[in-house]
Amino acid sequence: MVKINFIDHAGTTRTVDVEAGATAMEAAIRNAVPGIEAECGGACACATCHVYVDEAWQEKVGAPSPMEEDMLDFGYDVRPNSRLSCQIKMTDDLDGVVLHTPERQA
Repeated sequence: MVKINFIDHAGTTRTVDVEAGATAMEAAIRNAVPGIEAECGGACACATCHVYVDEAWQEKVGAPSPMEEDMLDFGYDVRPNSRLSCQIKMTDDLDGVVLHTPERQA
């Protein structure tokens, strides 16, 4: 199992476990993490699973694909560390990753 630390805009941390191979969005939905809506169900067709990757984890998580960048254009308060959680595939290397949720989704 891989741990993900979701921190909401108020600073509340929720730590969830997920199997390697699942996405961060799937972990958030299965564990009812507030701030992740995932309206498209993980198809990279909206921006309602938008998160900010903590600076310490950006290199390991990696950059968004061109398609993901296009979808991020629809996000709320997009920043250089923005990603769609449906596109973050969890691996053992990401155990303990910190993802911040925005104040609201698009």
